Amino acid sequence: LTLVARAILDGSLRVAIASPIILDALWLSLVTTATSLVITVTLGLPLAFVLARRRFRGKGLVEATVDLPIVLPPAVAGLALLLVFGRQGLLAAPFTLLGISVPFTTVAVILAQTFVSAPFFIRSARTGIAGVDRDLEDAARVDGASERRLFSAVTVPLAGSALAAGLTMSWARSLGEFGATIMFAGNVEGRTQTLPLVVYGEFQGGDLDASIAAAAILVLAAFGVLL
Repeated sequence: LTLVARAILDGSLRVAIASPIILDALWLSLVTTATSLVITVTLGLPLAFVLARRRFRGKGLVEATVDLPIVLPPAVAGLALLLVFGRQGLLAAPFTLLGISVPFTTVAVILAQTFVSAPFFIRSARTGIAGVDRDLEDAARVDGASERRLFSAVTVPLAGSALAAGLTMSWARSLGEFGATIMFAGNVEGRTQTLPLVVYGEFQGGDLDASIAAAAILVLAAFGVLL
């Protein structure tokens, strides 16, 4: 309330909405978070289904690994990503061969956001799928539904509220991601500078009003989605 009220009353929010730096950062944040959300669902939904429905050796270890980014400090996540995808990282040789450079690019922003936010979706989806009544799925099979049709027409709709909650939390987390992004992607205006990085950059640069205005936009966006 203090952030938003201050930004409105001193007029900085109105100025910020017209600022090219903040508009570029906001647009980059929206594009990268949308992309990371698509990646999260594409990879996370099958994984959540396996964790909810299958028993296998090492399942506890997989679940702990999935949940790990939630408790890791974001800076540690950023450093880990750098050690895998960086110029001297684990995948440096094949990436160099292909002429691909990931750190300090928009792709790095997306990877950082996905890494820290995907567990929120996977945890929620796993709980939702596990709570679906198996008798209803069996009834659909008896009626001739294929496994793909069963999943899309029965399992997903019945777990819909949990999936939606997971998507919301995952998107909100990726929108607010800062530590891993600045470690792995840097703070390059127009390329890797998302809205949280603008808040930090303007504050470091001594422009408190611009920092407050950018923070107020983040608060309003996150609150609106959560609501």
